[in-house]
Amino acid sequence: MRNEERVGSSKEDQETILLRNQKEEDHQDQDQSEETGAVQKQKQTISSWILAMAGVKKSPRSADFAAVNEKPVDDVSLNFFYEPRTLTLLCVAIGTLVYIAFNRDESDLQDNITSGFTCVVFFFLVISILAFPNGPFTRPHPAIWRMVFGLSVLYLMFLNFILFQNYQTVKSIFLWFDPALSNFSIDSEKEYGVNCSQITVERVWSHVDVFALAHFLGWILKAVLVRHVGILWTISVTWEITEVAFAHLLPNFIECWWDAIVLDIFLCNGIGIWVGMKLCKLLEMREYKWESIKTIQGTTKKLKRAVLQFTPESWTPVRWLDPTVSYMRLVAVCQLVVFWQIAELNTFFIKHIFETPPAHKIVLYRLGLLSLIVAPSLRQYYVYVTDARCKRVGTQCWVLGAITATEAVICAKFGRNLLGQAQIKNIILWNEEASFNCMERSRGSSTDEPRF
Repeated sequence: MRNEERVGSSKEDQETILLRNQKEEDHQDQDQSEETGAVQKQKQTISSWILAMAGVKKSPRSADFAAVNEKPVDDVSLNFFYEPRTLTLLCVAIGTLVYIAFNRDESDLQDNITSGFTCVVFFFLVISILAFPNGPFTRPHPAIWRMVFGLSVLYLMFLNFILFQNYQTVKSIFLWFDPALSNFSIDSEKEYGVNCSQITVERVWSHVDVFALAHFLGWILKAVLVRHVGILWTISVTWEITEVAFAHLLPNFIECWWDAIVLDIFLCNGIGIWVGMKLCKLLEMREYKWESIKTIQGTTKKLKRAVLQFTPESWTPVRWLDPTVSYMRLVAVCQLVVFWQIAELNTFFIKHIFETPPAHKIVLYRLGLLSLIVAPSLRQYYVYVTDARCKRVGTQCWVLGAITATEAVICAKFGRNLLGQAQIKNIILWNEEASFNCMERSRGSSTDEPRF
């Protein structure tokens, strides 16, 4: 009996010791967690104090800015294309540089300059992939939009270089790009918009050329980007007013009334806006449910999924205006319309001042680059205008604004003789009419049903 009592008491003592040790461990873990929490709070306090001393305010609004300035990839289907490969990229870039540098003919000066310039652009784009933000888009790959941002920065730097040259130097740069430009000059004696009363099917059809097709496709693209009927029609009508106001400076702006109203506003612009808005409606109604290419069975379905990678990941409805918006929203929309007019004017003034054919590759490259830049810029501007939590405009939008302003300054500097002939009355009336047209159409569209 005594042995049994001793065994029972020893078991009770062991259980008591185990419980005591467990309580001590729980107290230690609690103390450690409290210490860890205290340390984390202390670190957060110190970091907040450092940011405050540096004048940086940390707030939830930064997340809204990051969403449009550098959007992360939500669903990675192929890890290979999204894993960091910085060292591999460095080795490939250096290897390519060494191979080309030691295996090319260096006897031609122009070819040497072209190769050096190409190498600079290549390495700048590599750095763009590594360091620059991708903006609000991730399709087909964030690296594509980082390179677009890099090209926009390069173009802005090139414009600033051009700004500090004289006219002959700029012309020599254009001739270096294409020596055939030396044989082209603006025909100042050519007449435009003559015999407008003679309206025949043959004459109207003669105005429907490749530029009319480009005009139509351009307005489809504008509709997909802006997604608001009122703003699109405001831009369309305002541009025709702009052509009339500047026709005394740019003779190719002179058009017959049926060319400006029927062919431009109603056919090319109007049908382009209608097709673009229908496309927006289809994209909004589409169900966006993406499946990883690794789980898809069949080569055809895999190829279809690969092609769909070049389509939007999602489609967000757009509401530029509604009945509750303030006048500041209307002012922001008017700023968009005015900047759009200035960007379009820059195209025609640059062609006229530096005597470049309308379909020249320099003009087409510029239009193609600006089309790529406008897409993320317009999205960033929309979020900045409509989302009160976003207090900063996106970097791509900022660069586009700088490009538009710099191009306008270049036109003003090198076209001083041309702008000296400007009729101030026409310019003032154009400015007033554009502002009034923008305010009235925007205010009228804000009372309608919400558009895309």
